[in-house]
Amino acid sequence: MRLTLLLRLRLAARQALRQVTDPYRRYRNAKLIHATRVAVGILASIAVTTGIRLPHGEWASITLLVVIGGLQHHGNIRKKAAERALGTLIGAAVGLALILLQSWLHFAALTYLLMAIACGVGAYYAIGKAGYVALLAAITVVIVAGHGDAEVSDGLWRSADVLIGIALALAFSFALPLYATYSWRYKLSDGLRDCARLYSRIVGGQPLDDDEHQKLLIRQVSMLVQLRSLMPSVSKEINVPVNVLEAVQRNFRGIVGALEMLSTTHLDRLDDARRVLIRQALSGEDRRIRETLIGMARALKFGTLARLNPVASSPLPPPEASAGPSAEVERYVWLTAQLLDQIDALRVGLAQLAPRWNI
Repeated sequence: MRLTLLLRLRLAARQALRQVTDPYRRYRNAKLIHATRVAVGILASIAVTTGIRLPHGEWASITLLVVIGGLQHHGNIRKKAAERALGTLIGAAVGLALILLQSWLHFAALTYLLMAIACGVGAYYAIGKAGYVALLAAITVVIVAGHGDAEVSDGLWRSADVLIGIALALAFSFALPLYATYSWRYKLSDGLRDCARLYSRIVGGQPLDDDEHQKLLIRQVSMLVQLRSLMPSVSKEINVPVNVLEAVQRNFRGIVGALEMLSTTHLDRLDDARRVLIRQALSGEDRRIRETLIGMARALKFGTLARLNPVASSPLPPPEASAGPSAEVERYVWLTAQLLDQIDALRVGLAQLAPRWNI
């Protein structure tokens, strides 16, 4: 009886742990995990600042929200924390200098003018490559110095609060990290499955102007935008140049473009004789296309890298040899050849990157 109870407890514990350790489950529950992490981080910042009686402790909580509140991916958090730290140090130094100047000269108009110039310089550089650093530096000047009438000790405490908030944000980013790589993998996997569905509809001669077909095409375009937004963070997380990820994106975009062009061939409108010519020309390549697309999708989702191995098939004949005089058949076979080239290029690219993205 006791042994059975222990086994059940172990099974329950394993199931509970799987919810937070399995990458796919973490991806599916990313919003909940992120919200929990931020809430616990706020509690930690309150405990730290009140526990050591740190003045202006609310700035630590504000900083934590600024750094990780709207960022769930680990790569983004590290980048933003580093930029926040640099901007904070610059802004704190300028703010403290303004406080010292005001306490020495007691000339408020000059202090206001210098503060406005400092914020203007920050705004000038905020529109550029280091924009986040410049903007945060300007914000920190105002946080630390107020309107120049703050005490030097207050400025120092506020600077310390902000740095504590950065440290806590960075620490909590390592608690159940939500890697952008996971989102990139699973979104690309979903996109490839949609490509397989789309190709099956085209080959099966299903109506290409119905709602389901249009939804698949629209979803593919949206997927391309989402994948591009993830690439900078993925590049940092797996230490791969962005241009390598761009090549993968380019191949996926080529697959989507080839499928869109295939959709315009309207295979369902061809007569039986032309369909026979197409089947002879492709000689089973439609099966290879579907299996390769699904194989890549499964490799990305489950990490089964064997699915990235090439699917054996006979080489695709030149369109002129099999297509006959029909321009429609020739165009269909040529587009299928282009689709195969893009699929193979994507499979090779994913296989080469697999040791990095399979985390």
